[in-house]
Amino acid sequence: MANFFKDNADLQFYFERGIPWDDLVRLTELDFRAPDGFKSTGEAVTFYREIAEMVGEFVAEEIAPRAAAIDREGVRFADGEAVLPDAMQDIFDRIRELELHGMCLPRELGGMNAPLLLYFANSEVMARADVSVMAHHGFHGGMAMAMLVFSLREGSSKIDPETARIVETRWRREIEEIVRGEAWGSMDITEPHAGSDMAQLRAVGDQDEQGNWYVTGEKTFITSGHGKYHFVIARTEKASDPDDPFAGLSGLSMFMVPAWREDADGSRTRFICVDRVEEKLGHHGSVTANLVYERAPAQLIGQRGEGFRHMLTLMNNARLGVGFECIGLCEAAHRTALAYAQERSSMGKTLDKHEMIADYLDEMRVDICGLRALGMHGAWHEEMGHKLALVAKNAPPGTETRELERRADRHQRAARRATPLLKYLAAEKAVEMARRCLQIHGGNGYMREFQAEKLVRDALVMPIYEGTSQIQALMAMKDALSGIMKNPSGFVRRLAQARWRSVSARDPLDRRLARIEVLSASAQQYLVTRTAGDKFRSLGAIPIAEWPRKVFRDWDPKRDFACAMLHAERLTRLLADEHIAELLVEQAHQHPDRRALAERYLERAETRCRHLHAEISTLGGSLLAEIAGRAAGPTSEAAE
Repeated sequence: MANFFKDNADLQFYFERGIPWDDLVRLTELDFRAPDGFKSTGEAVTFYREIAEMVGEFVAEEIAPRAAAIDREGVRFADGEAVLPDAMQDIFDRIRELELHGMCLPRELGGMNAPLLLYFANSEVMARADVSVMAHHGFHGGMAMAMLVFSLREGSSKIDPETARIVETRWRREIEEIVRGEAWGSMDITEPHAGSDMAQLRAVGDQDEQGNWYVTGEKTFITSGHGKYHFVIARTEKASDPDDPFAGLSGLSMFMVPAWREDADGSRTRFICVDRVEEKLGHHGSVTANLVYERAPAQLIGQRGEGFRHMLTLMNNARLGVGFECIGLCEAAHRTALAYAQERSSMGKTLDKHEMIADYLDEMRVDICGLRALGMHGAWHEEMGHKLALVAKNAPPGTETRELERRADRHQRAARRATPLLKYLAAEKAVEMARRCLQIHGGNGYMREFQAEKLVRDALVMPIYEGTSQIQALMAMKDALSGIMKNPSGFVRRLAQARWRSVSARDPLDRRLARIEVLSASAQQYLVTRTAGDKFRSLGAIPIAEWPRKVFRDWDPKRDFACAMLHAERLTRLLADEHIAELLVEQAHQHPDRRALAERYLERAETRCRHLHAEISTLGGSLLAEIAGRAAGPTSEAAE
């Protein structure tokens, strides 16, 4: 029988040797204290692999054969409700039977207590069959996990100090309902007039005299927005003027808002109206809804003004999830293209024997392995960081937690580095590989009969949703350059060490990696130098006593980082290649059979990075001058 896990040797590598399972299992199983839990890491990992193999077979045998039907039928909007395609509904009935919605939830809440890393691996496998199914599936267990995390964070859960089991949690009834497959949720952030700029959100949360909260407003492009439970960002703090801190992100709070109430007669009283279901280019089996709230009863999460912080928790996990979703689509594009190329003959040989097509296919394969390495690394650190932070926060009184907090911080910093790089590069590669798959199919690729055109349609949203590619690039650029400004001597030392290793390292892999690190650091150095130079040139009319404040504190990202923002995407591609190369070289040192993969990635990455470095250091001067001229407005002579 077909199995999308068993037929993927690179994915299996991570289960067998590529993931530091022991640390994660011990955290997940709370040092094997639970009487109904696993007693060793080996026992737990065996169970995880069994789940992965079960999902791999289910996806290959029951989802993949129905993907085309789901795409053709699509979602309907009838009587104010979204209606899934029949094939989609059948699949989710089977997912409920397999109890996959509770895979990552604690056993005491009806789950399997598996790590999120397993969920991400399964997401890749599911997305390889159909991204619509994967996207909707993520808004079941994922929202239940968010309920638990928010409850633990705000202190509304009770934990038995002896067994570390959850005795009570704020949304227990809702979590158990989701685990049973009877409900799901959504993440409601985007508004018609506010996409990436969350400071412009207008939905309002207000409180009555009895302390009850209500949300009023409109949200758009909400994936699985026809669900019952909604995490909603709304403005609760009124700003007195545009410079008031509450005018921006600090005035936002997060709420859990049920979409309806079940009445005694079996009918529903709706608090959130599904105004419409969008008709999309791709993802036809996934609901994308426009929602309207008219004083919908809401439950405040945490404290007022913490909405942006809570949103980041959701978005970081969502962006990792989209990264794995993109890897799954890339895997589908590569395998679809390869199968076609191996059977289609042209000019006396099959397409895969033609040099250009062979090069396309090889680059796709190697890039997918690189993306998977970055995804597994980022997901492992994200989960370790969150679980260590939760253990520290919920430790019994008197417990020393400083080391736990330090470890959590290290993991969270590693995840923060990897997440925007994964979301950016995986999304862009999904579009590139789907397009390449269609090209390899030639005219057939443009026809509905073949899978290639569907992959292109499904891929095009990846660089847009859960944070656009441009937002990811700005995040990665800001973190990289801010790190240099905070510790310039450390940066100079790293650059010098990389230059030395690029000529002196004994292993050719280490020399090639160091050359990429030098290119990356040199590009960052150029952008920091340009940024700092522009800043110092602006100090001419400012008293010297004011310079420390102006240089080190008064930064306007829209003005001072103009050159860096221009090159943010180029820098992000360079940073991503650098990070992936580091991971693959490390794997090669630990596992000699991974050396060939690292060599293939490095030979392509080094060429790409030289090109990106050249673009960053030579392009854009005239464009920046032109933009600055437009911003300055007309001269006095022109105005006269």
